[in-house]
Amino acid sequence: MPLLRRATAGLRKAHVRHASSKASVTIGLRQEDPERVWERRSPLTPDAVADLIAKDGVRVLVQECDKRVFPLDDYVHAGAEVHPTLEPAHLIMGIKETPLNSLITSPVPSPVASGLVPRTHLMFSHTIKGQEYNMPLLSRFLADGDAFHAGAKSEPGLEARLIDYELLTDESGKRTVMFGFYAGVAGALESLSAMAHKHLEHGVASAFLYTPRPHASPSLDTHRSQLRYIASQIAEHGTPKSLGPCIIGVTGRGNVTEGVMSILEELPLQHVTADDLPNLVSNPETDLRKIYLLHALPPSYITHSNGAAYQREDYYANPQAYQSHFHTKIAPYLTLLINGAGWAPGFPRLLTNEQLPLARRLAAIGDISCDIGGGLEFVTKASTLSSPTFDVGGVSIMSVDILPASLPADASAAFTGKVLRYVRTLVGEYRGQEATDVEAARALDRATVARGGHLSEGFTWLQEKVDTWRTSARSQGAGATIHKPRVLVLGSGMVAGPCVDDLAGPGDLDVVVASNILAEAESLVAHHGNHAQAVSVDMNNASEVDRLVSQADVVISLLPAPFHPTVAELCLTHHKHLVTASYISPAMHALHTRATDGDVLLLNEIGLDPGIDHCSAHAMLERIRGSGGSVRSFVSFCGGLPAPDAAEGVPLGYKFSWSPRGVLRAANENAHFLLDGKEISIPGEKILAHHFTDVPVSDVLRLEGLANRDSMPYVKTYQLPSPQDGLHTMLRGTLRYPGFAQLMQSFKDAGFLESIDTIAVENWSSFTHAALSLKTGVPIPSDERSLLAALSERLGAERAEVAWDALQKLGLVPSSTSPMASAVDAPKPPRSPLPPVDLLAAYLAHTLRYGPGERDLVVLAHEVLAASPSGDSLEVHTSRLTVYGDEKATAMARTVGLPVAFATRAVLSGAVRTRGVAGPTADNAVWKGVLEGLERVGLGMREDVRRVPTTSTGIVGTLALGLQSTRGE
Repeated sequence: MPLLRRATAGLRKAHVRHASSKASVTIGLRQEDPERVWERRSPLTPDAVADLIAKDGVRVLVQECDKRVFPLDDYVHAGAEVHPTLEPAHLIMGIKETPLNSLITSPVPSPVASGLVPRTHLMFSHTIKGQEYNMPLLSRFLADGDAFHAGAKSEPGLEARLIDYELLTDESGKRTVMFGFYAGVAGALESLSAMAHKHLEHGVASAFLYTPRPHASPSLDTHRSQLRYIASQIAEHGTPKSLGPCIIGVTGRGNVTEGVMSILEELPLQHVTADDLPNLVSNPETDLRKIYLLHALPPSYITHSNGAAYQREDYYANPQAYQSHFHTKIAPYLTLLINGAGWAPGFPRLLTNEQLPLARRLAAIGDISCDIGGGLEFVTKASTLSSPTFDVGGVSIMSVDILPASLPADASAAFTGKVLRYVRTLVGEYRGQEATDVEAARALDRATVARGGHLSEGFTWLQEKVDTWRTSARSQGAGATIHKPRVLVLGSGMVAGPCVDDLAGPGDLDVVVASNILAEAESLVAHHGNHAQAVSVDMNNASEVDRLVSQADVVISLLPAPFHPTVAELCLTHHKHLVTASYISPAMHALHTRATDGDVLLLNEIGLDPGIDHCSAHAMLERIRGSGGSVRSFVSFCGGLPAPDAAEGVPLGYKFSWSPRGVLRAANENAHFLLDGKEISIPGEKILAHHFTDVPVSDVLRLEGLANRDSMPYVKTYQLPSPQDGLHTMLRGTLRYPGFAQLMQSFKDAGFLESIDTIAVENWSSFTHAALSLKTGVPIPSDERSLLAALSERLGAERAEVAWDALQKLGLVPSSTSPMASAVDAPKPPRSPLPPVDLLAAYLAHTLRYGPGERDLVVLAHEVLAASPSGDSLEVHTSRLTVYGDEKATAMARTVGLPVAFATRAVLSGAVRTRGVAGPTADNAVWKGVLEGLERVGLGMREDVRRVPTTSTGIVGTLALGLQSTRGE
């Protein structure tokens, strides 16, 4: 039955609105969620758009999207129109689910009558299995959905229709619109690349190093060409003899496996059976100029527990009666496993945690099925295209869950070819035409999850889940309007932007940004409509801050750390949870008992360092302990730096993307740590002088490091063995470019970091004279020769020369003939006397700020040395994160602000049960939620494992030598 007739048949006349004019059938191509970094696919290609416009007479609107695989101009040339909201569209098409803040469910003018008709959304909605996180999305398509979310009365029968691509099937029930083939192709390429890199880590290079990452070439033909080149190299030179024959095992059937087999066919393959494997590996005459491929199907490794052979029908009816022998018959012989087989609870696993060590030849596993904790028990997370692999027991695991997105052009073209018949059928329905493609019309009915405000047959069970979500979201006695949780963000500084964007963007929260600089707060909320508001607040106005805290559900403090205990006191008064990115101070820790008694969480240390470092370290250490490893050494370094091009020629090699006062204050912090079996304490006055001259955590950047506060409490936090039980290193440090520590020490020795006594300066060029005079306690003439002589007396001639050059560039001495451009337009100094460190912080915040086009950089690196359960081998586990700033936000803002936002959402959800003063590792819902959120936005940690001799100390030896040189040992 045509859509228009069906839609209007059940409407009461009072509920029919009237449009002023007729409209053609309009199709809208939506931009994908910006947080889905790698989602570049489109449901319709420009060629398909041109065809629809020419042959079907439709109007096509397209939202601007710079990362879409097809340029916007191609759509415009095809006849589409650029539109910011797609408001006029009858059909709105995307790939993944629509973000709530951009979802349009209101009715649209009929193309054939004066009334309004429901609009239709097509997407992979991720609602049909009852996914909890998308019940707010499904709710929007049901009765009272718009009223429930936006306060507008919805028209019964005019609610939008939701069609899920995953449900489009032929009459036999086989899916017709999917990306499985391209998941297989991309997964095979990623798996070959992972295998090659793992072999390289063991000192062996193979032709597979030339395997292209799927996103790195414009088309599948290009990938095939590159694999043919690899095939020619193998046919001519063979695979490395030290590795033995390269044996690839592939599991599964269907489109995914077809894609895998299709791309692998470009290699010099010889197909083998499971019975061939032992001889292939043991025979020294096995031809290394071939790649051996085993398509492992269940009959080859699954038997009945009574010894009977595999019977498919009985296996699916009684899976508990069967057992897998994959770990003995197949896995020990494989070089690479590509898994395309699905799994369900109750069925035998392909490989368990205990069985993985039996696969001694296995370099990598590509789990295209990405069944978390499923057929491959040790696959505990999805990886990302930004960081496609992680290590488990020395095996590289590739478990990317959006593989087709890495082949966006080919995948989109194939998808368009499948979906076009359904689009044309829907266009006909809007025109009131009888369906010419009856099978497509029936398929669309089967694929409809919700229509007319009601769930379709087969999905009515989801109503209970939607109702549960609505009940939890509804305010006490508020009727049909929901209570949007309110988040109070105190502070609008350098790291606030990404935090506010993540919280306010989806539209499910009411965000209040309170700042003493109203203009900053207003700029943060300007693009979030009525989901966020800015207010002016003075932290000295206790009653106003108290009022704001009392109205919030959760409070975030992005203020300087000394303010946190004051805010925490107010949170305790009003029983509100608090989230901060700062270290737990003694004053904050003193509130623990009161917070516990008051059922309040005061969550700290959830930024970058501390924050992401804790979460990622905890996850890595859990995996090591789970495999029976014993930690011998833990080293973690983190730093926020300018990108190398922005640091060139800049004093200190540093620019400020967060509080300058915090950076300078850290230069006076005491440090305590364990290094190579020695417990070392460095007083704050020597923390810069006694630095690590070389911290080799990057293959590209040369870095030095400073010990970061007291590392020893983290032995307990991270549940590490004691020094008496074998731990020889526990060190956390801060990264800087070489030269930072020595120059900052010179500034300290010259009195620039004095925090108690005060000075007053008329202009910035007199700062050095004033600070140096305060430090020496004797009058110093202000001319260049006298200042340089005084500086040399304090620092020595060589250090004084370096310091003087930096002071000239900064414009802090009278003779600054060619200061940095940012020093020329510096604001005037404060009139009232201040400690030198506060004056310097204010000045450097301006002079060493990031200029237009300059990027910052965040580097976080852990290295853990762990012994095997037997103690006869060592593994070096590394976990690294490298993030560059972009035009939207600095790397520091993203890596501090986003974890705060992710943690806040976890607290609001009720999943965090911990109370009192806590850090992120105190509750699984916090650290796991933060890591999952980071993966989702492309900021996941890159992990690796390599085996080393039992005498190795990893990075520790280099660090110890560097520290010895600066301590004069």
